Amino acid sequence: MRNLAHRLPYSATALCFGAIAILAVTYIGLIAVVMSYAALTVEFSQSVRNNGTAVAVLEQQYLATMVQITKTDYAAAGYAAPRAKVFVPAKSVTALR
Repeated sequence: MRNLAHRLPYSATALCFGAIAILAVTYIGLIAVVMSYAALTVEFSQSVRNNGTAVAVLEQQYLATMVQITKTDYAAAGYAAPRAKVFVPAKSVTALR
């Protein structure tokens, strides 16, 4: 036992306190990582909720515009029906000529 005590530069108590200090700092660091992960998760879910609300508002505006377009009397607005319909003849066009 005396040989072992002479070979170690530090006492067993000092080594135990050092290990406890390292474990405590590691524990605090892990708690900080978990808390930051939780905060980021809450922030992400809030942004998803906000984006869903924005999409709902845009969809409501789109549907209101579509109702307005559908109910519009184009003759009263000054538009006239076309007299003749002319279609452009389609040619077979290739990129390699």
